[in-house]
Amino acid sequence: MKAQKKTASRIAIVIMAAGKGTRLKSRHPKVLHEVGGKPLLAHVIAAATQVVPASDIFAVIGHEAERVRNAVKDSGVNFVLQQPQRGTGHALMVAGESLSGYGHVLVLSGDAPLITRQTIEQLRDFHSANNAAMTILTSILPDPAGYGRVMRVGKGDDVQAIVEQKSANAKQHKITEINSGFYAFSIAALQKYLQKLGTDNPHGEFYLTDMAAILRTAKQKVVAVVCENPFEVLGGNTRAELVDIDHRMRMSKCRQLMAAGVTIFNPETCVIDSDLEIGADTVIEPHVQLRGKTRVGSDCHIESYCVVHDSEIGNEVILHPGCVIESSRVARKAILGPYCHLRPASDIGEGARIGNFVETKKMKLGKGSKANHLTYLGDSDIGEGVNIGAGTITCNYDGTAKYQTVIEDGVFVGSDTTLVAPIRLGKGSYVAAASCLTQDVPADALALGRARQAIKQGWAKQKRDERAATKAKA
Repeated sequence: MKAQKKTASRIAIVIMAAGKGTRLKSRHPKVLHEVGGKPLLAHVIAAATQVVPASDIFAVIGHEAERVRNAVKDSGVNFVLQQPQRGTGHALMVAGESLSGYGHVLVLSGDAPLITRQTIEQLRDFHSANNAAMTILTSILPDPAGYGRVMRVGKGDDVQAIVEQKSANAKQHKITEINSGFYAFSIAALQKYLQKLGTDNPHGEFYLTDMAAILRTAKQKVVAVVCENPFEVLGGNTRAELVDIDHRMRMSKCRQLMAAGVTIFNPETCVIDSDLEIGADTVIEPHVQLRGKTRVGSDCHIESYCVVHDSEIGNEVILHPGCVIESSRVARKAILGPYCHLRPASDIGEGARIGNFVETKKMKLGKGSKANHLTYLGDSDIGEGVNIGAGTITCNYDGTAKYQTVIEDGVFVGSDTTLVAPIRLGKGSYVAAASCLTQDVPADALALGRARQAIKQGWAKQKRDERAATKAKA
């Protein structure tokens, strides 16, 4: 008896993610198009996993199934292959075996990324409270064109049928309550009636919308509940709709951040991804992009045109205009820019400075060190209190392999220095400007690696006179 009760109460979630996205005019799977910094499907999965464990979620995949699987494989959800794709009803048919042992299933659209945990729970709870065979999540739209209309029985919760746009008569066209494509079903009702779906339609597919009429005819309870926010259930069927969804998502994220103490000037000009974290009292100027899994600390100031991707920015960091930072770490009180480029695996220490037109890659810059101008630092381990002069280059690549440059604490590197790796500059050493170094430098030593200066008096005037004479003869 207890086992039956447990089965009856178990809830699975099926996410429809097999479609091609023909209206997007794209060769890529529809659910892999991105809004808010990640695929449509990833947003739906994120909302679903707040309602049930990932082990109870089944993504139905079909078109380019392996690409879709790989894109969200870390989510922990299960996958059901729908091959060929013969409609939404067929998707539940192929998922039937996976759903055995559950009492109910919630069906979500993989291309509706604005859906929230609260709305999924609203659908679940309404379905349970009404002990329904099928519950339809609906929305009221001022312009319902293109959507299936929900025909209720009178003014109550019961539903007679879902009528597709093309099949609706003049009276039904005036209905503004639309089918969202989100449903809840009793597994028992599905097992008994799903096979009654037919393919008598222009596309020859099994439509899940037909279940409303089938169940109603069988005297099963079919009800509808209205989603309070109509935008949550809208899918990205066209490029314009994707852009609109992306804008709504990013503006919502900005509002959340501002409510938590972040200042964002002209948020409509900023690109801030949905999973991003920013500490209180940080100021973000217009035209900033913060992407991926970036985390920004508190009391930072990020000036215009900075682009930060998958990076960790500590507290009290200043990013002057035009900094580009990828997969890197910046410690507290560091100052960067303007117009510097931190390529992946750069680690900037506390209070360090990276100035204009400095590029770094796979390097560590110690506490209080600075490279203020026109410099490339790659494959380098740089200690604390180091000064890197303008025009310094670490020559880390010989055409076959990469080599490391090590600069110990307190080193002074003069301007226009070339460091040919592998090389180590000892603690407290001094490198004269315009040096090209190929050997290690001992601690506290002075290194000069430049040719002796030679002066030839009158050489320039002689060359000018020769050119003038040649030109006169011509």
